[in-house]
Formats: sequence, structure tokens, C-alpha cells
Amino acid sequence: MFLAWNEIVRSKLRYGLIISVMFLIAYLVFFLTGLAYGLASDNRTAVDKWQADGIVLSDESNTNINMSMIPIKSLKDVDAKEKATLGQTAAVIQLDKKGAEKINASFFGINKDEFLMPNIIEGKAFANENETVVDNSLKEEEGVKLGDTLKLAGNDKQLKVVGFTDNAKFNVAPVLYVSTAAFQQIRFEKTDTSENARVNAIVFRAKDGAVKNVQLNEDGLTRYSIKEFINKLPGYNAQVLTFGFMIGFLIVIAAIVIGIFIYVLTMQKANIFGIMKAQGISGFYIAVSVIVQTFILAVLGIALGLLGTVGTALVLPTAVPFQTNWSFFLAIGGIMLVIAVLGALFSVRTIVKIDPLKAIG
Repeated sequence: MFLAWNEIVRSKLRYGLIISVMFLIAYLVFFLTGLAYGLASDNRTAVDKWQADGIVLSDESNTNINMSMIPIKSLKDVDAKEKATLGQTAAVIQLDKKGAEKINASFFGINKDEFLMPNIIEGKAFANENETVVDNSLKEEEGVKLGDTLKLAGNDKQLKVVGFTDNAKFNVAPVLYVSTAAFQQIRFEKTDTSENARVNAIVFRAKDGAVKNVQLNEDGLTRYSIKEFINKLPGYNAQVLTFGFMIGFLIVIAAIVIGIFIYVLTMQKANIFGIMKAQGISGFYIAVSVIVQTFILAVLGIALGLLGTVGTALVLPTAVPFQTNWSFFLAIGGIMLVIAVLGALFSVRTIVKIDPLKAIG
């Protein structure tokens, strides 16, 4: 430890460059991880708010909630601990004022006395088909306020914002919660309160969380776990896999770069190591000092990269889908550290083979 740290202190520029390279790679990995997690979360946060175990869709929907249509009366055919109907449709909205920008949004038609009703962080729950509770991102990014009126493109329907909720996005679009009657007006342009009125899905909570124990007493319906449903969301799996491969390759590249740097430095110091061996210092001691040195360099680079990422997150605009997940960051940092140290083992082999007589000349 003494030898490793002493050499870093004496050769600040040389080792500062190594730390800088490690910092840049770690920063890039952490930043991409935050973006990947944020983008993935924006696809599913509204679904996570349900705290549900599964969802029932029509057989022909191919796990696509937009293509599923189920009559409300089918609710009684789902045997579950708790269940709720859900209407979902995408729409374009804008504030009822001149020059307002159009916003892509997703509507959830629910019954406010069922468990799909979201938590209210400001305002109140909707009381009729002309009111809505919206995701807080509309306030932060679009300037929507309580009491504002929202217009729907291609529809005469107007909605008054009476409440805000948090973490409610679906397919990267903010969610607007409305009554089932309002959903009928938005989706079908008519009010239908009968049992034959159609919704997109039935969301349920199973006894003991066992989705397979939920019985469907009607043909034409299929149950899915929430995990299956999320993985089938359009583009979700592709995004997760793409970012996962990118981050994985960057971690490997970081390890290779650190390994190469340490190997080159070891070769440059071959004569010094030879002299140390001639003085009776064991190859094991020298090898351990090189590994410790790599560990210190990697820790400093990764720590600076993490601090840089957290600092960047504080100044990013709210429109950027970035989320800090400390579990992911610590896991990835640990993996980078382990692989960097393993990369230094190539240098250990060189140290063991150094002949003191040849090194001294």
C-alpha cells in the first residue's frame, strides 16, 4: 500500500492521466445508465403505481393494450382478490389558450373508488367526466396549473385540471386520469355507462400474488403478469437491451484501457523492479503493490465519475429522462473496479518473470 500510494503521489501527472481516462469512461457509463433507467421508467411508472400482480386483455390483442377491447361486464368473470377496469388511449392535448403547444399524452379511464386511483400530491381527485388528474411532469415541463382547461385534438372534449399526481408516465407520455365515462367520450365520442361499455383491460391483485391462481370465467380473455405486460410494451425491451449492451461494452473497454495503461507502466519500470528484486524485495510484494495501485486509481476514477454524474443530474432540464438509481450505480461501479483489477493481473505475470541481473544490466 505504501509503495503503491507513494508512487502515485510522486508521479502526479502520469497517474493523473490514468485517473482522468477512468473518470471519463466511468462518467459516460453512469450517465448512460441514468438515461437508460430514466427512459425505461418513463415507459412504465404509471403501471408500477398500480401495485398490481396482473392484467387481463382480450385474446386477439397480442399483449397490446391499445388493441384490447373488453366489455365492463367481464369484470365479474375475473376471480381475483382486487380488480379494476382500465380504459387506455393515446391522445394529443393542449392548453386552452392561444399559442399553446400540442402535447402527446395517454389517458387512463378508471373508477376513482377502485385501486387504480393514483395518489394526489396537489389538488383533489376528479369528481365528474369533465375533470382530470394529471402527471406532475405537465406542470414542470409544460406549465400546466390547477384550474387550467385542456383541449383534445380531433375531439370537442375539454377537461379541467383539478389534481396532480407523481411518477405517472406510460410509453414515455404523461398520463391523464379521467373517469370511465370521460374515457368513453374521448375514445368513442359517446357516453356509455351500460355493462356493454368497452374498456381496454382489467387490472387485478391476486391472492398471495399468484397470477396463475386467478381464474377467468369467460372465453376470449387472457391474463398476464405485470412483468410480462411491461416487457411487451412497444420498444421497451429493445431500449433496455440496447442500453444494456452499450453499458456492458463500455465496462469491458474501461477495464482493457486500465489494464493496458498499467501494463505499459510496468514495462517502463522493469529496471526498477529488477533492482528491487536484487535488494531482496519479493516479486509477490511488488505484484501486490501494482494491484493495489490499480485499485486506488480505479476507485478514484470511478468515484469522480459518479460525482460528475450526480452533479450533471442536478442541472439537467426536467425534459431529459434521467433518473439516479444508486443500486445500479454501485453495482456497475463495483463491476468496473473488479474488472480493472483483473486487468492488472496481466502486469503481475510480467513482474514475476523479471530477471534482476538482466534488469540491472
